[in-house]
Amino acid sequence: MFLNGNAKDAKAAIFSVEGAVLSDAEKAFFMQANPFGFILFARNCKTPDQLRALTDDLKQSVGRDCPILIDQEGGRVQRLKPPGWRTYFPAKIFGDLARASMPQALDDVRFVTLQMAGELRDAGVNVNCAPVLDVLTPDTHDAIGDRAFSNDPEIVARLGLSVCRNLLAAGITPVIKHLPGHGRATMDSHKDLPHIDAALVQLSNDFKPFQDIVASDIAPAIWGMAAHIVYDQIDPALPSSISPTIITEIIRGEIGFDGLLLSDDLDMEALSAHGDVADRAVKTLDAGCDIALYCAGKLPDMQKIAESVPNLSDEALKRLQRAAEFSKMAA
Repeated sequence: MFLNGNAKDAKAAIFSVEGAVLSDAEKAFFMQANPFGFILFARNCKTPDQLRALTDDLKQSVGRDCPILIDQEGGRVQRLKPPGWRTYFPAKIFGDLARASMPQALDDVRFVTLQMAGELRDAGVNVNCAPVLDVLTPDTHDAIGDRAFSNDPEIVARLGLSVCRNLLAAGITPVIKHLPGHGRATMDSHKDLPHIDAALVQLSNDFKPFQDIVASDIAPAIWGMAAHIVYDQIDPALPSSISPTIITEIIRGEIGFDGLLLSDDLDMEALSAHGDVADRAVKTLDAGCDIALYCAGKLPDMQKIAESVPNLSDEALKRLQRAAEFSKMAA
C-alpha cells in the first residue's frame, strides 16, 4: 500500500492545500515536487462531491494513489462536518462507557469507527490521524481534553486498538498519536512549547497504550505521530519531534514503535525557536522521523520544504513495505 508508481522517489513530506479546489499553481508544484502525500482540513472539505474531486485531483497531481490524510477523531477534531457528513462523539464518551461496560464500549467504538471509515473511503481519504492514545491526567490541557479516551491506560489501549483494527479492516491506515504521550502537557503545542518534568519511570502509564498496540498483530500497518513536547529529564534541549534521543531511545526503543513516523505539524508555535518550516522539516527527519508534516497550506513554505528535504529514506521505504505486506496477508 502506497508503494506504487513514483512513490519510491517521493519527497519525505506530506503537504496541504489552501482551499477547497486545487489551484493551477499548487497542481504544477505538486507534480514537480512529488510529496509523499497530503493532509486535509475543514477548509478543504465543503461537500462530499467537492471533496472527492479534490482528492482525485491530488492523487492525479503526483500520478499515483498517494496517502491522503485527515484528522477525523470525532468531537472537536472532526474535519468532515454536517450537513455533508455525520457528527461523531469525542473519544472520552467511549472511555467513560468502558468503565461501566467494556464490551459495550468496544461494540460502540467498532460501529462508529466503521461508519467514519466508510465516509473517509467515499471521500478518497485513506489515512486517518487517529486514535489519540494520550492518557489523561488532572492537569491535561484542553487541547487534548476529551479527545483522549481515559486516565486509565488499559482503557486507552483497548479502545485505541479497536479503532486501529477497524480502520484497517475498512482500508484506512491509522496514525496513533501523540508519541510518546501528550497527556501530562499543560500547554497547547499549537501555541506554546509544553515541557513535561517527569522521570522515565513515571512515564510508564503514558507509554502503555502505545506499547500495547506495538505488541499487537496489526502493528506493522500502523503509522505514528511524534509530539512537539520537551521531556525535561530525558532531553531538556529539544522537543521530541526533533530529538534524536526521544525518537531513538523512547519512541523506537522503550515503546518499540517501528512503523512509519510522522512529525506533528511543522507550523505549530512549539517549534518557533527552531528555524523556519524548512529548517524544522530537516530537523525532524535528521532526528529520526520518516515524514515531515506541513499543514498550513502556504505554497511558498511548501516550496522551501521541497528544496530542503530528501526523498523517502530506505528505512521509511522498508516500513512502508512491511505495511504493504501486512495488508496483502490480511486481505
